[in-house]
Amino acid sequence: MREFGVSPTNSLNERVPLYISDKRELAAFCERASGSKVLAVDTEFIREKTFYPRLCLIQVATEEESAAVDPILIQNLSSLRALLEDPNITKVFHACSQDLEVILQAMGCVPTPVFDTQVAAAFLGYRQQIGYGALVEQCCGVRLPKAESLTDWSRRPLDAEQLKYAEDDVIYLPRIYHQMMEELREKDRLWWVEPEMAEVTSREHFSRPPEQAYLHLKRSGSLTRKQLAVAREVSAWRDVTAAERNIPRKWVVSDEVIVECCKRVPKSVDRLRRIRGTEQIADRDARGIVEAVRKGEACPPEDYPESKRKDRPSAEAESVADLMYAMLRIISEKSGVATKVIATRDDLLDVAAGRLGSRLMKSWRYEIAGRQLEALLSGKVGLTVKDGRVEVL
Repeated sequence: MREFGVSPTNSLNERVPLYISDKRELAAFCERASGSKVLAVDTEFIREKTFYPRLCLIQVATEEESAAVDPILIQNLSSLRALLEDPNITKVFHACSQDLEVILQAMGCVPTPVFDTQVAAAFLGYRQQIGYGALVEQCCGVRLPKAESLTDWSRRPLDAEQLKYAEDDVIYLPRIYHQMMEELREKDRLWWVEPEMAEVTSREHFSRPPEQAYLHLKRSGSLTRKQLAVAREVSAWRDVTAAERNIPRKWVVSDEVIVECCKRVPKSVDRLRRIRGTEQIADRDARGIVEAVRKGEACPPEDYPESKRKDRPSAEAESVADLMYAMLRIISEKSGVATKVIATRDDLLDVAAGRLGSRLMKSWRYEIAGRQLEALLSGKVGLTVKDGRVEVL
């Protein structure tokens, strides 16, 4: 275990980052950390040329010490996996989705329980999707350098500057976690945050089965349900193919070509080749695409995916949504909860149209906003402008 910097100290700025590259050293750290109630976690990975992200570094920190674990040099990470799965230790991340995906792929586990400081921040008056650096500056008064943000974390050896940068990504999280938990309890918002946290940390949120790959297809909003059936098959074929070769999806076939295939439905390689952007596709892949198109074309109507298309709201509905959004802004400012966390424009349109099941009509969202929006729509309250600001009448 190599140490960089000065002697251990209680100061976060002077704390020694530990670089762990040996199984025994990792087991010793995990044994010490097992008594902690909080474990901050972050990862460094690369995926520009691969389908699967390559985990290059795992940063972990308790309130007493921090470490950079090298998964490239340590083949057996079982002791760290046990720590990540310990139900008595809260794992604190900032914007956890990609980290959880990488950890699941590399270590075969999903850390639990998880607290995401980016999610919590949106309920405590910070801007929507605040970055880690900005959060540290606001909560801890520390401005973090970003000199290593584009470093190649797969290269060895790592130097002291890289390790200090990596450590910075976790050492402040335990303090921020405790600050946020205290404020959430004071405001009685912990029960608001927990369901949102559960949603973003669920395996379904960051895993992507091949049969659902079409849901992430760019420019697919114009496709009919029948065309989406083709998109589902071609996208699934692409995911399986890219995974087998461990290359990026777009190296197999681009989103734009898939969407065009859904519209033209090429039934032969020759017809496929008439689509711009297919020149560099290998013949075997061209045949695979055509076969996937045929499979999608043969899908019975009752098995078509739900359409992504949405009817364009009328001008009147848009105007009502604009008025509702003005009230939503007032609610957001007074409550300190980010506007998009409370409701999207689609949520507002659902309420305005009287559609059942809107999340604005449930739980904390109804208490904070749904009830007031109902009053606005029924004419019981109104909006006015006073001193250049919109206010509720």
